[in-house]
Amino acid sequence: MTRFMLVYPIIFGLFGKYLLPRIADMSGFFLEAFADFILAVLAMFIPQIYGALLGFSLLDDRDDNVMPSIRVSPLSLHQFFSFKVAMTLVLSFIAAVFVLWFVDIGGLSWNKIFLVSFLAGLGTPINAFLINALSRNKIEGFAVMKGIGTLIVFPIIALFFTDSKEFFFAFVPAFWPVKAISVTIRGTEVLPLSFTGYFSIGLLYVLILNVFVYRFFLQKIRT
Repeated sequence: MTRFMLVYPIIFGLFGKYLLPRIADMSGFFLEAFADFILAVLAMFIPQIYGALLGFSLLDDRDDNVMPSIRVSPLSLHQFFSFKVAMTLVLSFIAAVFVLWFVDIGGLSWNKIFLVSFLAGLGTPINAFLINALSRNKIEGFAVMKGIGTLIVFPIIALFFTDSKEFFFAFVPAFWPVKAISVTIRGTEVLPLSFTGYFSIGLLYVLILNVFVYRFFLQKIRT
C-alpha cells in the first residue's frame, strides 16, 4: 500500500504535465483556461485514492481480528488509528504538493500549494472511516467506496457557479480546496469568498467532520 502511495502521485503528475498538454494541442483548446478544473480534479483524486487505500487497510485489520488484539494490548485503538492516519495524511500531503507543483499550471505560489494540499489531505481519513463505518467486509467496502467516489462530481459542478449558489455543494469536503484553487486562479472579484475565507471555513468544517466521522466509525466497529 505504501509503495503504491509513493508511485501514484508520479503517475498523476506525468499525466498532468505531459499528456494533458498533448491532448490540448491535438484538440485545440487552451489549457490555461481550464487550469482550475484540471488542478481541482488532480487535487481531489489524491485524498479519494489514499482514503480508499487506508479504508481497505482498516478492513483488512478487521477481517484479521486485529481490533480485539489491540484492545488487550498496551496500545490503544486511538493510538493504532492515529499512526495509520498520520502516515497516510503525510503521504497524501506530499503527493498533493508534488502534483500541484509538477503540473505547473495556474500559477499557484508555494504558500497556496501547501495550504491547498493540507486542506485536501484532511479528506483522506473521512473517506477511510466512512468506508469502514458503512461496510462490514471488502465487498461492501468496494460498493461504499464507489458511492463516495461519486461525490467528487459536486465540487466540479460548483466550479460553474460564481455566486452564493456554489454553497449548495459545500457539504462535500473537497469543495473547499477546489474553490480555494479556483479563487487563486480566477481572482477574488469573481467568487464570493477570498482564498483565506475558503481555506479557513473549509479547515474548520473538515476538522469537525473528521471528528464526527471518526466517532461514527468507532461506534460502528464496537457494535
